[in-house]
Amino acid sequence: MIRIILDTDLGMGEPGTEIDDGFAFALAQADPEIQIDLITTVNGNTDVETATLLTLELADRLGRSDIPIVKGATAPMTRPDRERHAPDAIVAKYGHRVPAAGYAASAIVDHVMANPGEITIVAIGPLTNIAAAMLIEPRLASTVKEIVIMGGVFLGQTFQSSMPGEFNVWVDPEAAHAVLHSGAKVRWVGLDVTLKVRLNRDHARQMQESAGSFASFAGDYTTSWIDHMQERHPSDAEHADSCAMHDPLAVAVVPHPEFVTWKPAYVDIVIGDGIARGVMITDLLSSADAPAPNCSIAVDVDADGFMSYFLTAVTSL
Repeated sequence: MIRIILDTDLGMGEPGTEIDDGFAFALAQADPEIQIDLITTVNGNTDVETATLLTLELADRLGRSDIPIVKGATAPMTRPDRERHAPDAIVAKYGHRVPAAGYAASAIVDHVMANPGEITIVAIGPLTNIAAAMLIEPRLASTVKEIVIMGGVFLGQTFQSSMPGEFNVWVDPEAAHAVLHSGAKVRWVGLDVTLKVRLNRDHARQMQESAGSFASFAGDYTTSWIDHMQERHPSDAEHADSCAMHDPLAVAVVPHPEFVTWKPAYVDIVIGDGIARGVMITDLLSSADAPAPNCSIAVDVDADGFMSYFLTAVTSL
């Protein structure tokens, strides 16, 4: 049994947010090799209050209201002025649920330090909580079993001048930089592989027709999200009939590292406010004087194998 802390900016398609964080939570719940000890929320895909309320809602739908869910960072490390608040409609709909007391960074420190070498952090949002935890307790980096991160792009680029780095890194590159250089064992699952694992309308129908209450709910949200993306990107064939399962792949490689091909690398991140904010500089260690690796990165994926595993797991819920 692999014990994890799931750190998430969960949106589950509402309001107009990515759905894959919710699927990552569901997949972690469905996999018998994973035990979710703690969930922490972070500003990113949505504001942290919305992420917290929706995580509590999803935990209830999955029958896991017993999992401690602790609210985390409201803004990037160096930009506290970018704090956001939940829309009134979200508070009215989900505000009856209350998270566990405390702060995410402290909860992460307490749990990892109490269980040395046993806890894997699966970070599927910006890394603000993880970096803050390392500032509180520098020994966290050597005490955590490993950190598996959905983030980054290593063999390509985003092709968006307004967001040159992958979203989770671009939102808080200073936090990502701190985690990357902490000395912790880190594996990155980035856009190089996550864009290749895609949930399509046929998959959505398969979930909608499933006997599971969560699967049918998730199938409806998948169809709505694909429709939303099609409207936002009318000339982009990639968004016409499918959506990427970024965060579930990061969960899947915890018990099943064989789904992706790994390479050691030395990676650095452009921080600050310049035009290249959040861009990752990747050295694949091919030169005679290459630096020492500071992480492993996913460079290829068994998309069919992952999707078969994913659909089998989710339709069981």
